[in-house]
Amino acid sequence: MRQRLAGVEFTHLGRTGLTVSRLCLGTMNFGPHTQEADAHRIMDTAHEQGVNFFDTANVYGWGENKGRTEEIIGSWFARGGRRREKTVIATKLYGGMGEWPNEGRLSALNIRRAVDASLRRLGTDWIDLYQMHHIDRATSWEEIWQAMEVLVTQGKIIYVGSSNFAGWHLAQAQEAAKARHFFGLASEQSLYNLLERSLELEVIPAARHYGLGLITWSPLHGGLLGGVLRKEREGVRRVDERAVARLESRREQLRAYEDLAAELGHEPGEIALAWLLSRPAVTAPIVGPRTVEQLHAAVRALDVVLDRPALDRLDEIFPGHRTAPEDYAW
Repeated sequence: MRQRLAGVEFTHLGRTGLTVSRLCLGTMNFGPHTQEADAHRIMDTAHEQGVNFFDTANVYGWGENKGRTEEIIGSWFARGGRRREKTVIATKLYGGMGEWPNEGRLSALNIRRAVDASLRRLGTDWIDLYQMHHIDRATSWEEIWQAMEVLVTQGKIIYVGSSNFAGWHLAQAQEAAKARHFFGLASEQSLYNLLERSLELEVIPAARHYGLGLITWSPLHGGLLGGVLRKEREGVRRVDERAVARLESRREQLRAYEDLAAELGHEPGEIALAWLLSRPAVTAPIVGPRTVEQLHAAVRALDVVLDRPALDRLDEIFPGHRTAPEDYAW
């Protein structure tokens, strides 16, 4: 199912009936880098553009300010205007919210505590998509699913998602849910972009097999796919020390990529997002704007259509795994 509102296309999240925009607003910068008033403007602009899918996590805000991002979203919801009703809100749990035992991970106790704390910070009665931020190797699926079933029954959450799971983790989760006659996972959120395509080996085949929507984070790979070489020449962007090695090892690829973007008449960041939107498994890339202008730039990618020759050129520059998961076989 595809439809458009304002400038944004909508689709279903995996095998669910939930309708979400094909861009997901990432809120990780709200608090640490974007102040509350500016964050409110970005979220208002997202709605004006037709973006209804927002992603956050209980740990966002980081350090002593964990939970601050959810609070900023909650204060925006409190302004009314059906902001909450128009938004599909996805948040996450797993990371430690305190120093004591049972203040992190996926025990039934922490799941119960974490959802109530997120609901308070968000100022809402329910969470549309409650995501496990990481696999918990110490907690059984029987315990996790029992706890999630309770939350669904209570009306505190509607759908459950995963994040940063391996393909076999998705299989474990879904087979355990099936044995309980429970819907299980609706989505997986993972790192996926032109520079990082290992997801194609097993996670994407597993997600498609089980009917999970794929939400992708870091679509520009920390800015490397956003025209970093041009910005470097223009003195607009300084690459931090952690990114220097990655940039140097990929410089020739990025040069060819930016040349292709110029040839196609689009910004490199628009090409990176458009490529993700062309992938059949991807429901929505997560864009994390610090400003309204950056959000507008991301929305422009929805109008970029990459033809077969352009997609083939991108595969030549950034080789992927076209035959996955059979890459492992002869």
